[in-house]
Parts: sequence; C-alpha cells; structure tokens
Amino acid sequence: MTVLSPPPPAVAPPAAASSPEPEPAAGPPRAERAGFAFAGVALCLLAALLLGFAANLTIVGHLQHARDQQTAYDELRRQLALGVAPVGQQTYEGELLEPGAPVALLRIPTLGLKEVVAEGTTSGVLMSGPGHRRDTPLPGQAGTSVIMGRQWAYGSPFNDLHQLPPGTEIRVTTGQGTATYEVSAVRREGDPLPPALEEGEGRLTLITAEGGPYTPSGTLRVDAELTSDVMPAPPRPPAPGWTDESEQAMGTEGAAWLSVFLWSQGLLMAALLTMAAYRAWGRWQTWIVGVPVLAAFGLAVSGAAARLLPNLL
Repeated sequence: MTVLSPPPPAVAPPAAASSPEPEPAAGPPRAERAGFAFAGVALCLLAALLLGFAANLTIVGHLQHARDQQTAYDELRRQLALGVAPVGQQTYEGELLEPGAPVALLRIPTLGLKEVVAEGTTSGVLMSGPGHRRDTPLPGQAGTSVIMGRQWAYGSPFNDLHQLPPGTEIRVTTGQGTATYEVSAVRREGDPLPPALEEGEGRLTLITAEGGPYTPSGTLRVDAELTSDVMPAPPRPPAPGWTDESEQAMGTEGAAWLSVFLWSQGLLMAALLTMAAYRAWGRWQTWIVGVPVLAAFGLAVSGAAARLLPNLL
C-alpha cells in the first residue's frame, strides 16, 4: 500500500520592494494665489463701475428721471390745487426753497415736451429734470428767467431744443398761472447777446449742452420773449449772483466726492466678500448672491460720480 506524502508547502514569492507613494503635486505659490484673488477683486470693481456708469447714463437714468418727474408732477398739482405753490424764492411759509422742490411746469407743444421744473441747477437736481436757476425770477415775472436741462442723460429733456424755430410757443405754469413765451432766437457760444429788456418786460432762456452724445462741446441757449401779462414778483431775499459754480452752465458738483468715497468703500468690501465666498462656496452659488450686490453698489457709486460730470450732459 503506497502512502502518499503531503505536498510540499507553497513557497511565497519574494516580496516586491515597496516603492514610495508619489507626493501630491504642489499648488501654485501662495503669492501667486493672492495675486489671482486681487486680480479677481479688481475685475469685479471695474465691471461694476463700467456697467453702473453705462446704466446710469442710459436706461437706469431715464427710468429715474421718469419716476422723479411723476413724483414732482403729483406734488406740484397738489400745491397748485391748495394754492400754496411757490411764486418766488420762498415757500408759502416764508422759508427758502430747498433745491429740487418743484416750482413750474414747462410745456413746448412743438416738441411734445412736458417737464416739471425744479428749484436749482446743480448736477444732482438736473438728474430729475430741468432746473430753475435760483438767482433769476420765476417764469412769468419781469426779468430774465433761466431754466437749464440735460441734453442726453437722465431723460434728455432738452435734446431737441436746437430744432425750435423762431415764433415757437412755450408755456410755463407756476403758482401765479400760465405764462406764454415766443422763441426769438437760438444762440450758441460767441453769438450776439439779445437786447436788454425794458422795465416790465420778461424773457425766458433755456440752456442745455451742445455736441455729440455725452461729449458736450459747448452750450446752447434758446431765448423766448414773454407775450402774456407780466406777473408780480415777490421780494427776493438773496441778491442776484449768489449761486456758486456748481449751479452755472456746465458746472460740476464737488460736494459729491464724499458720497463717491463712502459708496466706493462699500463696493470694495462687497468685491472682497465675493472673492472669499467664491473660494468657500463655489462659482455658481457665489455669482447668484454676489452679482446683484455688486451691481447695486456699482450703480450707487456711478450715480454719485455722475454728479461730478457737467450738469448739462
């Protein structure tokens, strides 16, 4: 009887020499990552400012003008109905009119123009519509009344003034009634001045910019002679010429620098938070939240900066 011997034990193959695990690839240097972050912040700021300027001088500015005009029209109608609309430089209670207060309704049927005129001619006031220069009498009264308006931005109310032929009728309604004027001339810089007014005569001068879109090269003036009865003028506390440079034709509003600085700080903080959120949340979550915030701050900064531009732009 043959006895089977057990098979020899299996010999384990020799262990392969263990190779070291590959080290993870090193990312970009920290300084380079910081540079990318700052570049992203700069791009966010630039995009917000450029888009904000474009929107403020076009679509958003026109919408703001339309809203402000409707509000001012409702307020002027209320004051006219109550008999408390201003007839001079003071309110019905005897206080000096605040800049931006509605004082008249300007209508030029030939152009289809119907605009509420506010008190003051700074760049900020003219964003809402035409403005009455505060050191001149109100329309309908003796003397030369001056109304300024923008050519292209914020509703472009005076964009077509150069088309007015002599003899065109202009109507202006104030707290004293409706005054009627007749256009006598359209003047540009260097043209002869109109003849001096006799005592008891009235004139209306409309002023806007002249030149290409958003690139003013000078000023344009439309003179119109009062054809209706002269209305009485109340005492004028401030003497003529007391307004500052910001209320003159093509003046800029230097006081807006503080608003620009404060809104810029908010925009910078929003851009930094957006980049931080991008690294923590991801792309789409960040843009869904960040874009509206950046757009709002961009509009605010550019709106304040627009007051530094010429008031007739």
